[in-house]
Amino acid sequence: MAVNENLRTPIVSVMGHVDHGKTSLLDRIRGSAVADGEAGAITQHIGATEVPIDNIVNKCGDPSLKDKFIVPGLLFIDTPGHHAFTSLRSRGGALADLAIVIVDVNEGFMPQTIESLHILKRFKTPFVVVANKIDRIHGWEANKNLPFLATYNKQSERVKSDLDNKLYELIGELYNIGFNSERYDRVNDFQRNIGVIPISAATGEGIADVLMILLGLAQRFLEGNLHYDATAPGTGTVLEVKEEKGLGTTLDIILYDGTIKKGDTIVVGSLGDPIQTKIRALLKPRPLSEIKAEEKFQQVSEVTAAVGVKISAPNLEGALAGSPVRVVSTDTIDAITEEIKSEIADVQIDTDTIGITIKADTIGSLEALVNELKKEDIPIRKANVGDVSNRDIVEVTAIEDPFFSVIVGFNVKILPDAKEKLQSTDVKLFLNDVIYRLIDDYKDWVKKQKELAEKEISDTITKPGRFQIMPDCTFRQSKPAVVGVKIIAGVVKTGVDITNADGEVVGKVKGLQMRGENISEAKIGMEVAMGIEGPTVGRQIKEEDTLFVNVPERHAKKMEHEIYDSMTADELEALDAFLAIKRRGNPFWAK
Repeated sequence: MAVNENLRTPIVSVMGHVDHGKTSLLDRIRGSAVADGEAGAITQHIGATEVPIDNIVNKCGDPSLKDKFIVPGLLFIDTPGHHAFTSLRSRGGALADLAIVIVDVNEGFMPQTIESLHILKRFKTPFVVVANKIDRIHGWEANKNLPFLATYNKQSERVKSDLDNKLYELIGELYNIGFNSERYDRVNDFQRNIGVIPISAATGEGIADVLMILLGLAQRFLEGNLHYDATAPGTGTVLEVKEEKGLGTTLDIILYDGTIKKGDTIVVGSLGDPIQTKIRALLKPRPLSEIKAEEKFQQVSEVTAAVGVKISAPNLEGALAGSPVRVVSTDTIDAITEEIKSEIADVQIDTDTIGITIKADTIGSLEALVNELKKEDIPIRKANVGDVSNRDIVEVTAIEDPFFSVIVGFNVKILPDAKEKLQSTDVKLFLNDVIYRLIDDYKDWVKKQKELAEKEISDTITKPGRFQIMPDCTFRQSKPAVVGVKIIAGVVKTGVDITNADGEVVGKVKGLQMRGENISEAKIGMEVAMGIEGPTVGRQIKEEDTLFVNVPERHAKKMEHEIYDSMTADELEALDAFLAIKRRGNPFWAK
């Protein structure tokens, strides 16, 4: 058996949580170090890496293997790791023939990883679970680049047992999600069981096993799906729309069927009508380079699936990442344009009448950002692809609510005229190239603004308080009455009016003392001496009476509607008790 010329390279999607080592795994397979250059160490755009069969065979250390496999190699798509990328990943999942789900063996599955598993289930994509970071297990002796079983057998019994326990936890979690799984060397039928492959991307242990199992899966399950028609018009998916020096706007695409040639007419999705354009140049990375990291491309006259390729053509500015790209002829151009248009229309983003304005660099990023904001219940007034413009600033300036006079931009710049305009407005701008940081920054800012606003209100209003005159603690009956009191809830400050349990004002707090020292306020649990201007003990007030701070109606309204969530439990108890008294006579008091 040898490589079958009619089979394309299987496309492998690499999925998993932010920090569990996706890019490091690909680096180890590739022998490069892209991971160091990632924003926040997260792969923010889907990238593609072609690994030819010869390279895989070398990694496995057995040249005779080449004759056992019929596929020409593997094409890896590095799908973004944060769970924000559901929409991009769904495309990655749909585009991929096989998938690797990477998980930190010491941490187990994260919500993002579980989400990846559900996507694969939905698309019925065969996959393996790669349990990374075995070298972090306490006492593990690293054996660089050895296959898993060879390095496992060199470990102590305690370390083996520790790893086995961690793997069984993963297998249990997979079972709960709906997958039967087992350590890969114990799997007899990969159709019935998911193989779990322990590895270390850092030391290279187990990497050979990952490549072998993937090739085996491709051979076993995909042969029928990998047949392609080299003479058919090319069909692919746009991974990224990029400005390149000397080339202008280019498309990075994955071609998964047919052939695409220099000079072909293509149709590609955009926010408006699909773009029809003619290919000026096809640029292909050398094998073992990643589209994202490679800046020097070789020009080719044509490429055949499956391959990552860069297209240079006029009028690509509005092209959308994640959209289809298809080679057309004069006979098919209209029908295919309509098909692509309706496909893009399915991805329209719902917006709210009030909310923040968001900008992102691609339709996939925009969708991802929208999904993430919706999960946080952050309303979106407007969502657009592109850099932050002067027009965006002008529109947002008109919004009165300070929490929505905000622009959140993912992987975009602010244009120079917009930057100038921004200085003279109260518009708040958040820019970042990591989605979760962007959302955290916005939420932190909102929290701080609310705290400041609440403090401002809190400092200017009369807070509620409830207290009781203690028995045998009348030190003076009147002018002013001086009594011992215990604060039951809330706070009592000097200068406030006080009411009885019927809501009648009975006096004003003239002074507070604790252990002979004057104090300006007394809080829950404190026992203090209180001077009260106005009443006489035994007449308007009596020992063991419960009295309240008289909160003005305007202040009570502010507390109930504006700072209720930031008040302490005892303050709320005092407020609710006082409101109940006031509303006995007037149900709409402070409403």
